[in-house]
Amino acid sequence: MISFLLSIVAFFSVAALGASLADIDHVVLFMQENRAFDHYFGTLYGVRGFADPNAQINANGRSVFYQQVNASLSNATDYLLPWYINAQGGEFLNGTQCMDAGSNGFGSNHAAFGNGSNDLWALQNTPQSLAYFKRQDIPIQFAITDAWTVGDMYQQGVVASTNPNRVLWQSGSINIPGGNVNSTQGPVLDNNVTPGCDTLSLENYLTGATVNTYQNISCFPFDWRTVNEYLQDLNVSYWVYQACDNFGDNGLTSFARYIWDSSNTVNDTVNDLVIRSMTMDWTGSGAWSGGLDHFKADAAAGTLPTVSWIIGPAELSEHPPYTPRQGAWLQKEVINAVQNSPKYNKTILIISFDETGGWADHVIPFHSPEGTPGEWINNPFTNTSTFSGPGFRLPFYAISPYSRGGNVFTEPADHTSQIMFVEKFLAAKGIDFKSAEINTWRREHMSDLTAMFDFSTIDPSYYTLPEGETPYQDALTGLLYGAEFCEFKYAGSIHAQVPYGKQNATIELAVEAGFRSVRGSITEGRYLVFESASLALADCAGALAVSSSQPRKQTDPSQRWIIHAIDSTMATATVFKISTPAGQYITSALGLTDVSRAGTWNITHAAESVGTYWVQETGSGMYLTLTDAEPVLGTDPAPFKLFSVTF
Repeated sequence: MISFLLSIVAFFSVAALGASLADIDHVVLFMQENRAFDHYFGTLYGVRGFADPNAQINANGRSVFYQQVNASLSNATDYLLPWYINAQGGEFLNGTQCMDAGSNGFGSNHAAFGNGSNDLWALQNTPQSLAYFKRQDIPIQFAITDAWTVGDMYQQGVVASTNPNRVLWQSGSINIPGGNVNSTQGPVLDNNVTPGCDTLSLENYLTGATVNTYQNISCFPFDWRTVNEYLQDLNVSYWVYQACDNFGDNGLTSFARYIWDSSNTVNDTVNDLVIRSMTMDWTGSGAWSGGLDHFKADAAAGTLPTVSWIIGPAELSEHPPYTPRQGAWLQKEVINAVQNSPKYNKTILIISFDETGGWADHVIPFHSPEGTPGEWINNPFTNTSTFSGPGFRLPFYAISPYSRGGNVFTEPADHTSQIMFVEKFLAAKGIDFKSAEINTWRREHMSDLTAMFDFSTIDPSYYTLPEGETPYQDALTGLLYGAEFCEFKYAGSIHAQVPYGKQNATIELAVEAGFRSVRGSITEGRYLVFESASLALADCAGALAVSSSQPRKQTDPSQRWIIHAIDSTMATATVFKISTPAGQYITSALGLTDVSRAGTWNITHAAESVGTYWVQETGSGMYLTLTDAEPVLGTDPAPFKLFSVTF
């Protein structure tokens, strides 16, 4: 009843205001640990998962899903597909919750990338990297995507471990040479938190030699400006809600200005910065101790700061061996705290993960061209030039009354996108904040996330997430022990057997049936339905036609289309060829033909109307329109809705 009444209040409050980004009062950024998009959501309906029609085909003629295997791993096969982690059943349904993958390090993940083939995960990382969960294993994470908006092109900021990604998340940079930061304290490529620099060399990596022949990296502590410092100077309220045992996940602890010393006084600005960014509340109810009870109380009172970060306890972080089920409990508690807030209609919660944790993802990371200032670096493990990031995709979703509906957001994004969203949010309130540390290329190519939200439509109703697993907690000490419980009770059922030579692609790459409304600028990787006024573009026995889209878009293969980017190096590319799954392309004269005579189509997203698209033939400048009889070209733009469909 309380949740219902809050929803009614929220509805009329927003109706009276006329919602826009300026009406949002609270942005909450919550980051979890070490999971990849395919590992969690490869089987999820309506996203760029295992049904990806644009999956890269490598030089060996196989798609990127076929990961290379040799005799060092198995003689039963020469490939390994992504594989279901719980195929063995029994106690593995529980034990694999605390199963680990491979390395999340810079060297191992670039090696798995294989200079662009992205098919060396089994050989250069681990075969376990290819394991994935399904809905029944992580029901809360799946339910969040059903209720709100999931991003399927959100990437880790750095192809590296936790600290580089969290430093980027909270400061906008890892200080790659040539970028916007001019500092000797970097570049941040590993988790060093000891004063001084780490030194890596090719010889060290290959032979274990102790001679250091490569440049210094991760020179702790760092000294460039962080987001919190900007907010402090602008008198914008903020707080870092962090657990006591937070895994070192507050990246600000790596910056000199946040390291407490005797020079900080009560009235000093630095002191206030440290208090807001570093405080750990040592009181609280066990699993919530260290600021998370504080967050729930502030949300309930409607007194959250303008910008806040949530950094949970290690045991609930989802970092292997800490389990997805325990982390799901934390996600649910945070989401429910926001939903129950009297200011839910004025709050946006963004949930992300820092990096892949060594779990594999099939999508080739969207990254900058070679030599881009501040983005490319010499790989210390191969002595060749490589991109620092963005890297592989991660789970990502946004919770608010304006992101309801089980949508999919398709714009390339990374951790700097969250900072750029805060910039847009504050700009809407007349506050001029711009992080000078974010490199130009990322500003031009990474999303600012605003298209995730449709402020013309509000659904403040309370969404009840599935029941989950309550954290295992010592009654006397309050300490959490979920991972330890899993490792002890299911000791013989943690490391699932790699199915060498036993795989069937139809089974391993099967996905859920369903569809999602598309939000944001469209990118490759999905089967799309083009719908306009309940009509859908269709392939009728080899001819371009129109058919009813309701409810057939869920099941009708004739309405599925694939887009092919003309310039895949541009995140903002809007020009595509459009084909059927069978490889017939739409011509400029609205016929179907082979690729050699394909037309090109400018598919643009209407920024002022989230989820509305126009489809324009580039040669004539005419717009695609669907009539009851047939598709035609006209001078006026016809609004389309796009749906990402899997079945």
